Amino acid sequence: MSILITRPEPDCHELTQQLNAAGINAIAQPLLTIKAGNDLPDLINQLKKLKTDDFLIVISVHAVNLAHNYLMSQDVCWPKNVHYIAVGHKTATTLQRVTGQKVISPQTRCDSEGLLALPELANVTDRQILILRGNGGRELIHQTLTERNAKVSYCETYQRTWLALNGEALCRTWQAQNVSTLVVTSGEQLAYLTHLVPKQYLTWFFQCHLFVPSQRIANQAKNLGYKNFSTVGSASNKALFTFLSKIGSMG
Repeated sequence: MSILITRPEPDCHELTQQLNAAGINAIAQPLLTIKAGNDLPDLINQLKKLKTDDFLIVISVHAVNLAHNYLMSQDVCWPKNVHYIAVGHKTATTLQRVTGQKVISPQTRCDSEGLLALPELANVTDRQILILRGNGGRELIHQTLTERNAKVSYCETYQRTWLALNGEALCRTWQAQNVSTLVVTSGEQLAYLTHLVPKQYLTWFFQCHLFVPSQRIANQAKNLGYKNFSTVGSASNKALFTFLSKIGSMG
């Protein structure tokens, strides 16, 4: 059994190394690269528009890191008078470290739905909310908070660029390496990975055990044709390692 890890760097290689060190064969194959987003030059202006008790929502660790690097290069500090909210635990920890501020995050469901269920976001009428994210992605947070009469804006602090990969060559290699388990951490990555796989390999690929972070992506996997999938409940390497270690120990 081999596990294919498809998440972006550096998490992809970090998780692969952890699994291999635990005696579980894992293969790293990122599907995209992360670089600075086109909106970064406007980040400082957008932060200055936030007033006391407004909200800054951060979607991922990449959004934190690219934003922080840019602010440090401009000798600008994070604002101290706003409410910081992050989607996941790792993003919250990173955001708290770089800002020095308290960061709120969902405790159980670490996704858009979990974030929107936070009591702090129940009454946001006329509040300004700035969302730091990558290019594209789901619109649920923006749409829902707008419906709650908040003034919502985006700053794309990072940009995803899909790698040009040869699906047929990769599938031949993966079959030769006995890949039977897949790790995919976003709906966009799952769609791209599935698109890469040539038709003649789909029967095999759909039988692989797919690990995803949320029920939403599990539902997407089912609709695409995957037969065996499990929901981890988190996209963190810690949670993924725990789940994958269990199946690895079972052979």
